[in-house]
Amino acid sequence: MPGAEVDSTRAWRSVAATFVSSAVTLGIAYSFSAFFQAMATEFGTTSGRTAVLFAVTTCTFFFLGLLTGRAVDRFGPRPLLLVAAVSLLGGLVATSAVGSLTVGYVTYGAGVGIAAACGYVPMVAVVGGWFVRRRAAAVGLAVAGIGVGTLVASPLSARLIEAYGWRDTYRILGVGGAVLLLGCTLLIERPQAGSGSNRPRFTDAIASPVFRRLHLSACAFTIALFVPFVFVTQDAKAQGVPAVQAALLVGLLGGASVIARVVFGSLTTRVGSFRLYRMCLAGHGFTFVLWLVAGSSFGLRILFVVLLGIGYGGVVA
Repeated sequence: MPGAEVDSTRAWRSVAATFVSSAVTLGIAYSFSAFFQAMATEFGTTSGRTAVLFAVTTCTFFFLGLLTGRAVDRFGPRPLLLVAAVSLLGGLVATSAVGSLTVGYVTYGAGVGIAAACGYVPMVAVVGGWFVRRRAAAVGLAVAGIGVGTLVASPLSARLIEAYGWRDTYRILGVGGAVLLLGCTLLIERPQAGSGSNRPRFTDAIASPVFRRLHLSACAFTIALFVPFVFVTQDAKAQGVPAVQAALLVGLLGGASVIARVVFGSLTTRVGSFRLYRMCLAGHGFTFVLWLVAGSSFGLRILFVVLLGIGYGGVVA
């Protein structure tokens, strides 16, 4: 790649596209808690069966991320964003028409899961290929889209559900999300040959004991993290908190993670990334004590999700 293109305006356009694609795909995925009660009530299912929708989505997203990360090197980012747009639109529209939750496992789990796998992991890899000097800042800004998307999508979904019902809300999100993803294809470009030549190979990473320990800790962290993403809103509503206000909890979690990514990202060079990572993991575990003792206190729940979001953002940073 010509030196003038690295860290250039073209590079920052790819950051903007990744920010939006992450906000759309993962913001919609993480807003599931706003739909939880309405879907469980209509289908007459238990909390456990309803939560499987989110579990299928996250499993699809994480496992396919291994494939889409390689696919972007071969095909470039635009075809993957097209797949994300079609998958998100098709999955949400199909889910809005399902007559049973079991069918929703396929339509929602596959539709949103594929969209997230195509709209997040490979796009972040593209951003890394466009930068040398400002790579950390660029990637940090790009992944901040997850937090912003969560901050916006969860309370927005709750308001739309109150106004139109959960089925029409999925149709609205499907169309709106697909349009935004198609817009991202106009901004993002494949890094030119040679820009990613210094990136480590996947086989080298797997061979590293440090990588394997990091992967294991990240898996354990993610399992714990996704429990409040699904249930903190339902828990608040069970205590009498209005639906939109309860959905704001997930939004605050996402918003706090954005701030944490910026702050912790600037501290990594001075404090050390591994030290900050350990601190955030320890703090993440402590925050669940607040949820345990929250009782009927909405204020303690706010404190819980804000601190959880800070730990989440710090781990990602």
